[in-house]
Amino acid sequence: MSRTHGRVLLLGACFMASVAPVLADEESQWDVSGNVGLQLRYFTQDPLWPGQDPSKLQFSLSGEAEFRWRSKAGNQRASFIPFARLDDTDDKRTHADLREAYWALEGETAELLIGANKVFWGVTESVHLVDIINQTDLVEDIDREDKLGQPMVNVAVQRDWGLLDFYVMPYFRERTFPGVEGRFRPPVPVDGDNAVYESGSEQAHTDLAFRYSHYFDEVDLGLYYFKGTSREPRLVLANDGSRFLPHYDLIDQAGLDLQYTREAWLWKLESIVRSGFQDTFGAAVGGFEYTFFGVSESGADVGVLMEYQYDNRSVAEPLTFADNDVFLATRHTLNDAQDRALLAGVTVDTKTSEAFFNVEGERRIGDNLVVSLRVRILTGSSPSEPSYALSNDDYVQLEFKGYF
Repeated sequence: MSRTHGRVLLLGACFMASVAPVLADEESQWDVSGNVGLQLRYFTQDPLWPGQDPSKLQFSLSGEAEFRWRSKAGNQRASFIPFARLDDTDDKRTHADLREAYWALEGETAELLIGANKVFWGVTESVHLVDIINQTDLVEDIDREDKLGQPMVNVAVQRDWGLLDFYVMPYFRERTFPGVEGRFRPPVPVDGDNAVYESGSEQAHTDLAFRYSHYFDEVDLGLYYFKGTSREPRLVLANDGSRFLPHYDLIDQAGLDLQYTREAWLWKLESIVRSGFQDTFGAAVGGFEYTFFGVSESGADVGVLMEYQYDNRSVAEPLTFADNDVFLATRHTLNDAQDRALLAGVTVDTKTSEAFFNVEGERRIGDNLVVSLRVRILTGSSPSEPSYALSNDDYVQLEFKGYF
């Protein structure tokens, strides 16, 4: 476990200990749940880079507990969610984190939250451009859906004309990266323990964010402004050429997320404008999802999705694969007792014809066990493309999670 993650766990434990007298009220309500998981990954090809573990079959164990509390009066709540993974191959993937560790006070029109929390912004399926509050837990999955808990003070004010959220984030979370033996890494590993910062305060730099959100009939709108340390690091080659060093710049970023709902149609848009390291650049992802409801006797729903990804950042900025790509997918939700669901899609680069195939499915077995399947395949990547680093990392994954 890195010093950064150990520090966050210690801070979270101290915070929860400080509010424990409040949470110990015998008339308050506690809800305890969680899960334990076994994850199996089979890679279809040998690793591409020296030092990577040659095993094609790799496994890991995970565990997450959720402790949620609400006062008898209903105006206070707290959450404490520790997470840990033990990986048999990559020591950097063996890690622990506090996904949530906060206390919140709710009023009629305002709320105050203090502690570590996860905040999600966005509406699109293929890329979440506007989602910036939390750092990506990249060792969990390359889809960047998993996030680290972010220490914050959040004030939310609800009015008839919309919701205002103010965020003060006094501590920065560094991105996790695979180790030397791990898959999904560049030709040389990323040295996440020796990050470089533009700010002299490094991780102690205070980041700020403001967001306005509201709905207007069939339109859901979100607008925000973020000022602070970029969650996306630039990877700079060390002087000896043996490793990449993450470099975290200070940025200003404005973002928009928009969704229009009309019967079976969902029209979606996310866009950002960012200034920081070099020139100001913009990025956007937009498209639609159309759902055919009740297509079988079982009441299954079938959705069709299409999105276009655009990003005009320079090669000197943090790497992105979603610069000029088209995403096509279908979503099947069976609406049955086993909660079976399947999402299958492909993202195609319109310039290089490189294609990334993704299949995600899951079903419940009994009351407490969920089995999920993932298949990811990259084709058509040439050595001149950044994605070539992952060209031998096609895999099939099975995960079993037991919930309590």
